[in-house]
Amino acid sequence: MAQIVNYADDVPRCSFCGKTEHEVDKLITGPGVAICEECIALCVNIISDEKRKEARAARLHLVSPSHICEYLDRYVVGQQDAKRALAVAVYNHYKRINIEIADEARDLDERSASSPVFGEGGQGDDLRDVKVAKSNILMIGPTGTGKTYLASTLAHVMNVPFAIVDATTLTEAGYVGDDVETVLQRLIEAADGDVKRAERGIIYIDEIDKIARKTGENTSITRDVSGEGVQQALLKIIEGTVATVPMEGTRKHREQEQVKLDTRNILFICGGAFVGLEDIVRGRMGRRFSGFGADWTKQDMPSDDVLAHVTADDLEQFGLLPEFIGRLPVVTTLHGLDAIDLARVLAEPRNSLVQQYRKLFAAESVKLTFTKESIAQIAQTAVDRGTGARGLRSIMEQVLQGPMFEIPDRTDVAEVIVTKASVEGSEQPRYVLRDQELRSPVAPQREHAKPQLALARRSMNHPAGAETPEDAAMHADTQSIA
Repeated sequence: MAQIVNYADDVPRCSFCGKTEHEVDKLITGPGVAICEECIALCVNIISDEKRKEARAARLHLVSPSHICEYLDRYVVGQQDAKRALAVAVYNHYKRINIEIADEARDLDERSASSPVFGEGGQGDDLRDVKVAKSNILMIGPTGTGKTYLASTLAHVMNVPFAIVDATTLTEAGYVGDDVETVLQRLIEAADGDVKRAERGIIYIDEIDKIARKTGENTSITRDVSGEGVQQALLKIIEGTVATVPMEGTRKHREQEQVKLDTRNILFICGGAFVGLEDIVRGRMGRRFSGFGADWTKQDMPSDDVLAHVTADDLEQFGLLPEFIGRLPVVTTLHGLDAIDLARVLAEPRNSLVQQYRKLFAAESVKLTFTKESIAQIAQTAVDRGTGARGLRSIMEQVLQGPMFEIPDRTDVAEVIVTKASVEGSEQPRYVLRDQELRSPVAPQREHAKPQLALARRSMNHPAGAETPEDAAMHADTQSIA
């Protein structure tokens, strides 16, 4: 039986469209598979279209700096300079992320430059290769001025994961304490395990001044694993790197589940009180003056104004590494809060302490009222103690401890009034009962006078000696009250 031989069977064909190498210009072959240039171009277009769609979906909704400041004003009192600096830094950080998303989509298809992923127009050719660096933030200010609260409020307005880490617990790898990867682990937990979402979060490292290099008479001869060693370990993470983070625990081992986390788009905000930095700045500024009475260090310049002149050299003299300072280019200072500011903190913010305790008492169907004098006294007490806004809750707890202990067991209290004397401790907060006014000797006298007044009015409307049934009942009530 004759067999027909097709000599085209040995000719390579595209595995996608079926065209032979004679029908296309280029055909790329592999082990048992081939693809032509036309299918490659089609795949590139499909992938670029999908990347552009993903970029549009993944880009962040930017909030302008003015709107960020307006949002911060609802929750944080004062610190206008710090709010402006933080708003601009956060806006530029997330705008930078959107720019990188758009550039990645454009790299797949040059034609996408005519239809940009975001904004109203494309980037110029002279800016295509420009990479915007990340600008992390350093906040300097006394304790209780709102550094942590500002950072958490920023994360809330941008709707990104937020994690707070205490720098005093961090040590260099291999020593007792938490590794620097713990910082990233907290952020992944805040993102509910979503690594991609965590890569756009905000990390606030508190007490950053406590990891300064140990200098002075008490310097140990051993390795500084909780100071300079932590700064060196944080360098690459803050700048941007792909870190290996354990999902559980604080130490890495072979059998442990680990994930890769890119820190290039994570915004790091570091804060600290930097006790002693003011003296360093005063000493540097004092050397600029000469002559009689020109010692700048002895002038009565407020501490807030002194810290506003801090430079990178001052921070280096304090104990921070120059490389570490360079990765925190945005430096802002927060001023201490006086009694007027603390009184505003108590009452004005949307989530103020006064509103919080009012809600606690409202759960017991009791109204809580603070007089203006009591608010001022609470603020002054916090100033005298030197605790700032952080100590306000402790004072409120002391003042309201008695009512919070008694109210759950009572049903006759309608209102609790906090006065200046109750804040000073000379008296307890006043109670307003549901069936009478303030608890005082005046209230029973008023109740006793009501039946007598009703009898007098009734005697004017009826003839003498004509007692009605209502009069008899009124006389009985009067005798029972007496």
